[in-house]
Amino acid sequence: MHEFGFELALCSHLEATTDSVVARQLGGTVVAPGNRIVDVVLVEQGPEFDARTRITDQRIPTLAVESDVGVGSAVYWKDAFDCHPERAREVTDWALSVGFFERERGGRGRHGGREYVRRTTRYPDWFSSLTAIENKPDLGTPGDLERQLRTDVSLALFDEVILATESYVTRAHLNRIPEQVGVWRFDPETGEREVVREPTTLTPESTGVELLDRQPLRTDVAFVDAAEKARVRRRVAEKAYGKGWRSYDLPACAHATATADGRPYCEHFGCVVDPGADCGASCTAAEPSDPPAVDLAALRDERSPWVANPAGVARRQVGLDRFR
Repeated sequence: MHEFGFELALCSHLEATTDSVVARQLGGTVVAPGNRIVDVVLVEQGPEFDARTRITDQRIPTLAVESDVGVGSAVYWKDAFDCHPERAREVTDWALSVGFFERERGGRGRHGGREYVRRTTRYPDWFSSLTAIENKPDLGTPGDLERQLRTDVSLALFDEVILATESYVTRAHLNRIPEQVGVWRFDPETGEREVVREPTTLTPESTGVELLDRQPLRTDVAFVDAAEKARVRRRVAEKAYGKGWRSYDLPACAHATATADGRPYCEHFGCVVDPGADCGASCTAAEPSDPPAVDLAALRDERSPWVANPAGVARRQVGLDRFR
């Protein structure tokens, strides 16, 4: 099974066996976001997880959470952000669209035509820990695995880092990766998962070291303090909540269908496929058709703690501005 199929099988397994929010293909660094993409992320529920599910099923923008927009007094949108006005406008519209902000209800004349906004609710303490999982089904072709895992451990953006593989894990394999990294042996056909080594809990609350570039005689790094890591951890958690792991379109092919958990499946070849790599004009068996009528969001809602289309928390009271 190729890495895409392995990854989806692991995501489905974790969704069925844990209470975590499961997502895939998320940025895992701070200073250079594109340098590290984490295969699978687990977001453990925090004390106010239910409050988060009531706000929106989409991602809440980090800048909206960090803005000066509060729950009580409405503020002029442009004054609430420490960024370029175009970016502030974009984030304001985004937060309004997902129901985290609401517009001033006092009328345009009250504020001279300016648009004022407030939060619909306090941002909840909804997640507790983050786990990064690197998939490497075949340890015989490790690629840049060691560097990736050493970056994860030294930065400590995540609470735990785990390597998932289908291979038999030897002592030599374990010796080549940081001792803090946990190791799972996972069978994507049976769903059996063996814990070969437990992960060591890292310290996101302390300063981390991010590997930026490595040359034969030089290694460039950046020190990342706890506050910046906390900000990025929130962003990762929000991306995970909004995105999930079924972040693909089912193939528009007569042979395409979906497994019970929503993985793209080809009846012609009899296997799970990667729509972006395996399907389309390059496939010799392709027969253009409508994609399978499968509601992936409904599957996620049914099988995970994520809640689709919540009612939202926008307030219905009138005249709140008198308390400004």
